[in-house]
Amino acid sequence: MNDAPKYTKFALCREMMESPSIIRNFKIENTDSVVEQINETKKLFLTGEGSSRLFPAKNAIANAMKMGLGLSLMTEGSYQSVEYKLGDYVVFAASNSGRTKETLSAFNKLKENGHQKLFGLTANKNTKLEEIANQTFVLSCGSEDAIAATKSSIEQGLFYQALLWQAAGKSFDEKLDELAVAFEEALGVQIPAEITEAITKAQTVFFAGRNDGVAEELTVKVNEIVRKKSDFLEGTSYMHGIQEVMHQSDIVILIDPYKSELEKTKEIMLGQVGLKVFAISTEDTIFPTIKVKAVDGLTNFVYVAAGWNILVEAGISLGINLDETERAQKVGNVFEGN
Repeated sequence: MNDAPKYTKFALCREMMESPSIIRNFKIENTDSVVEQINETKKLFLTGEGSSRLFPAKNAIANAMKMGLGLSLMTEGSYQSVEYKLGDYVVFAASNSGRTKETLSAFNKLKENGHQKLFGLTANKNTKLEEIANQTFVLSCGSEDAIAATKSSIEQGLFYQALLWQAAGKSFDEKLDELAVAFEEALGVQIPAEITEAITKAQTVFFAGRNDGVAEELTVKVNEIVRKKSDFLEGTSYMHGIQEVMHQSDIVILIDPYKSELEKTKEIMLGQVGLKVFAISTEDTIFPTIKVKAVDGLTNFVYVAAGWNILVEAGISLGINLDETERAQKVGNVFEGN
């Protein structure tokens, strides 16, 4: 992906390409109160819907676990969240529009129950979410015109991860320039024709990777950008049963695959099923691989950029108008209450 007209005519691509600048200029401010409450309670719950939750929340959880922060840190969708006892949790809700029905309904219920640790994260000012939450943080990326959330989910991911690093007394500010460069390079790396062709011919596009939001978020983007069926295969679950119903025309894209399982993956996916396997990694693998640069503690963002790049190439190759959908809407379920 680059600044050629075939890309820039789509809001989706323009917004993707704004992400490096958003990363480079990212700042997190006015968080003293929420950081103090996180450190006091040691409990944080992240909720929201779709791309406002999958990558931002799961990336934050995985990163916190790797850092050994010792927090009780969880995420669920909005409706499921209110089925839990969250009275002593700091609760964050992310909604780009600030008017997502499920999220606002959940926060209304928590507030009615006397919850006083409610925080919002949105891309718009003066929203319903801001009215309900005790404090709301507004992203700098601005609103998006494309149906698929892109730059907003990147900034949400940075916000949550920065918040947890602040709680640990750390910062990744000095890494933002490095991340912006690596992200931009991943967006612009040339995608081999064999990957694009495999996606265009696939019945189902599978993304396989850790439960850190990357593969799962890209799985959603397959539906929105390529308009193909997709599935998220956590870890090595693609070797534990689902191969029975996979088809030769399917494709599996591995995100940062486990080295110890590459040969077994080849045996099952290529030898038994006969489908095509590709990888996104910081190193070469035995499969055709999109290589990206590692950025300590932040490489997941670079994997997302490479995945976007792959899917945009496939969508354009299929002749899809990346900004128009028949059914999906920017705000899937809008809150209509007072």
